[in-house]
Amino acid sequence: MDYSETPAGFRQQPKVRMRNPAAEVGDPTQLFEDTSAGARSAGYRGQEAVGLGYPAQTLLSDPMSNLAMAYGSSLASQGKEMVDKNLDRFIPISKLKYYFAVDTVYVGKKLGLLVFPYMHQNWEVSYQQDTPVAPRFDINAPDLYIPAMAFLTYILVAGLALGTQDRFTPEILGMQASSALVWLIIEVLATLLSLYLVTVNTDLTTIDLIAFSGYKYVGMIVGVVAGLLFGRTGYYLMLLWCCASIFVFMIRTLRLKILSEAAAEGVLVRGAKNQLRMYLTMAIAAAQPIFMYWLTFHLVR
Repeated sequence: MDYSETPAGFRQQPKVRMRNPAAEVGDPTQLFEDTSAGARSAGYRGQEAVGLGYPAQTLLSDPMSNLAMAYGSSLASQGKEMVDKNLDRFIPISKLKYYFAVDTVYVGKKLGLLVFPYMHQNWEVSYQQDTPVAPRFDINAPDLYIPAMAFLTYILVAGLALGTQDRFTPEILGMQASSALVWLIIEVLATLLSLYLVTVNTDLTTIDLIAFSGYKYVGMIVGVVAGLLFGRTGYYLMLLWCCASIFVFMIRTLRLKILSEAAAEGVLVRGAKNQLRMYLTMAIAAAQPIFMYWLTFHLVR
């Protein structure tokens, strides 16, 4: 029997019935739950959202968690205090802040004093309740801003001078910076040793000596720039002026520090001990022009 040709046979072609989307979404006669991927993923998202909020709420409401957080914060604060305390033993951060407390007015006046110190009368550092005032309030106070900036500027000017002579290389510039830094360290260490041997009771600190020794870079910059503009004649003239200025500046500044016992009372320097202090002051001041020439003479041709 041919089922395909018999319209009324036992087997008939089933009719294809199109699905109604509206019926699938909201059909009240649906017997089974739709387990398609879309419905399953939507359900799981809702369960995950509910599940995620529960542990966070439990963590915040748990007393043990709060105690652990408080203990961790206490450990962090104690560690920070310990690091700051040990760091301040080797690098006095609080003292360094004092030496960088400058402003534009102070820098301008200080540079003028370094180049022309002959008319300045009062060289004493001002104090407020046994504490020296910040450099921006007293031109006589030592600072580290001008020495640091002058050192960096000296390295740049040295590179410029070497470049104009076709002698610039990164290695030579590095040697120039290293040489200047090493000579500065040697100068400060020699001064500290001399003060110890002479047994000078002074309030000069190591940072003060670094500041005073770093002021000579200002004159070195002026000399090298004059040499670039006017040749060797301009270099020697300006360097000679700056050497004389830094010598006078160091003598008038350090005599109140090293010769404080006699200078503070206006008494003439007498005795072998005071003579040694006077010679030491002059030696420190005389060393500045020597270093200025030694670190700059090869930069000008």
